Amino acid sequence: MANAATTGGAGEERVDRSTNPWLVAVVVALAVFMEVLDTTIANVALRYISGGLAISSDEASWVVTTYLVSNAVALIASSFVAQRYGRKRFYLICLALFTIASILCGLAWNLPSLLIFRMIQGFAGGGMVPVSQSILSDSFPPEKRGQAFAVFGIAVVVAPVIGPTLGGYISDNFSWHWCFLINGPVGAFALVLVYLLVQEPEALRKKREEMRRQGIRFDVIGFLLVATFLGALELVLDRGQVEDWFDSTFIIVTSVICVSALLASIPWLLTAKNPAVDLRLLATRQFSSCFIVMLATGAILIATTQFVPQVLQQNYGYTATWAGLALSPGGFVTMVMMFVAGQLSSKVQPKYLIAIGAGIIAFAMYDVTRLNPDLNFGFFVWSRLYLGLGLPLIFIPITSASYAGLRPDQTDQASALINAARNTGGSIGVSIASNVLAHREQWHQSRLVEHVVPSDPAFIETMRNLQHFLMERGSPMADAQNQAVGLIGEQVRMQASYLAYIDVFHVLAVISACAIPLALILRNIDLKTGGGGGAH
Repeated sequence: MANAATTGGAGEERVDRSTNPWLVAVVVALAVFMEVLDTTIANVALRYISGGLAISSDEASWVVTTYLVSNAVALIASSFVAQRYGRKRFYLICLALFTIASILCGLAWNLPSLLIFRMIQGFAGGGMVPVSQSILSDSFPPEKRGQAFAVFGIAVVVAPVIGPTLGGYISDNFSWHWCFLINGPVGAFALVLVYLLVQEPEALRKKREEMRRQGIRFDVIGFLLVATFLGALELVLDRGQVEDWFDSTFIIVTSVICVSALLASIPWLLTAKNPAVDLRLLATRQFSSCFIVMLATGAILIATTQFVPQVLQQNYGYTATWAGLALSPGGFVTMVMMFVAGQLSSKVQPKYLIAIGAGIIAFAMYDVTRLNPDLNFGFFVWSRLYLGLGLPLIFIPITSASYAGLRPDQTDQASALINAARNTGGSIGVSIASNVLAHREQWHQSRLVEHVVPSDPAFIETMRNLQHFLMERGSPMADAQNQAVGLIGEQVRMQASYLAYIDVFHVLAVISACAIPLALILRNIDLKTGGGGGAH
């Protein structure tokens, strides 16, 4: 019988298990992979969904927004519900709901039905991920927890990378419906394995009985306040660029709701007897640093996963499938590095691994600023390989470090908050990148057109050469002149686009670099017991 620790804190309890914890890790990772995959697989299928349901592209984008909002909201409730009604039972219900909702998404007959099913899918998925992390934490002793989180990390980090590739291939060659229907057999398989293999520690059963005896109830008010804050924040971040930010009444009203809910939630959560979110965790140096670094990690992961395929399709003419394939080799490197990082996490202090990982990612982002029209497929493959080297060095240690020093009853809360940080960070990263791209493209274009004037010698020479080139190919002089102006205008637009994407990657490089000092202020932890200064 193998022993597994329930937490990394002092006074940890152990539970006898008759199942190999690595089987549990693989099964849990499979379910998480399926859930995280759905955060990006639908992105590349939106134009197919738009055509299939006869809706606009703006309406189709709500397919992504509803999932993100409901996913963020569910993360908050997952901790209490798992503790009060049983972690395994809650996990099975979430997995079953997610699988059923996925099938219904694939069978949706119009936009309202798709959005309803997508919302259910997001709620169920939001409950699965933090509980999965808690299951892994309880299934392995602290000295092996880094390796266990490596399996979990593969699901969380690689799934968003595979999403665009898989979604593009399915949409290009089959139907967008299969982006959701493929979850059916995978979910059913995972459901059976979780039921057979996953067990609950005795400490959690005792905690559940104690909560029942004491009549502890769910903090409905705290949950509604935090859910409103996170839901409104996700809406503002996801819809801001589309709605033209604060020129939109919708964005203004949603922002007011977001800020009001945040301000109201802080005093409530700090004084409530059993708060929906334990804000005191965020008041500790260890956990708050981990939280912020995970925000930055989520921002880099999701922003690059969205914007690298975007630049390949818009500026280099790649198909959705080939744009996704440019990311795939980096996914394989990430998988290998997850296990390397898992091994290193039991030998090297997390703060040093995180700092090194953040440095590698900053270099990878800076390397992409060499963007120009002559780049080939290999350049983007290598840029993703560099990123694949750095991400695991952050993800595994930050996950392990966030549990250091926590009590057994805090692990579910910690899981929920860390995963909320990753999800919210992803939305923040995409929002920042979208804004930088839009505004800097306008700025660069306005600067470039200053030189496209008849008094500029370079413009005169270019016009003369283009007209001569076009006339040699049969265009009349008047047409050749108009065509030359059009070609120059298109070139200006393309150059402005390249320069704007360069600015985006500069910003992402700065975000990565900011994680380095945050990592170095983390406390040293006991690598054998997982204990440390996290609770201080």
